[in-house]
Amino acid sequence: MAQFAVSGQHYLFNVQTFASIVLANGGDEYDYAFRDRTTQGVIDDVAAGESELGVLVETTRTAEQLEAAFDAAGLEFVELIQSTPRVAMPATHPLINATSLTLDQLDDYPYIYFEQEENAPEYFAEEALADETRHKSIACTDRASLSELIVALNGYTITSGILVGISDGKGLATVALDTDVKLHLGYVAKKGAELSETAQKFVTKLEANLKRYAKF
Repeated sequence: MAQFAVSGQHYLFNVQTFASIVLANGGDEYDYAFRDRTTQGVIDDVAAGESELGVLVETTRTAEQLEAAFDAAGLEFVELIQSTPRVAMPATHPLINATSLTLDQLDDYPYIYFEQEENAPEYFAEEALADETRHKSIACTDRASLSELIVALNGYTITSGILVGISDGKGLATVALDTDVKLHLGYVAKKGAELSETAQKFVTKLEANLKRYAKF
């Protein structure tokens, strides 16, 4: 029976890539798993062999610390693409037509982000510039809730731009963020591990999806 498991942070390109691989592989029997996780959860799943791959995002601010955490867990990060952070907000937001936005311009609006474990370091955040001070912030643990809260509260989050643009977030749009921080999108696997055929297909499709949907 075919088996394959992926863990990842809360990004839609993970879901779409996984679904396309399941459809492409077909078969009468299989045992697959897709797991939305916190950053620590992704590391733990792959280190324990619960998932073969873990899809994660580093930034130029967090890369060094994350690489150390991956190394300590016996994992290695493979970068597939770089992109720039974007502000995701309601399509009706007063600032939606801006060419670019600074965090200062967003200060009056609620910042919605994915909660990590209680003792997780700041560099485990899934959002770029998560270490910047916000006066209004709301943590959540679910991708659908994040999108709904952004729309309901006229809030925003910082994303790769791929969070909205495949099949979710029809009420959302993105604007460039005025920053020199870059995103490094890729995956972790066990050091020295030879990827299965299905994992290799997933990586190839993931890279294609990232190149197709990433905003620069």
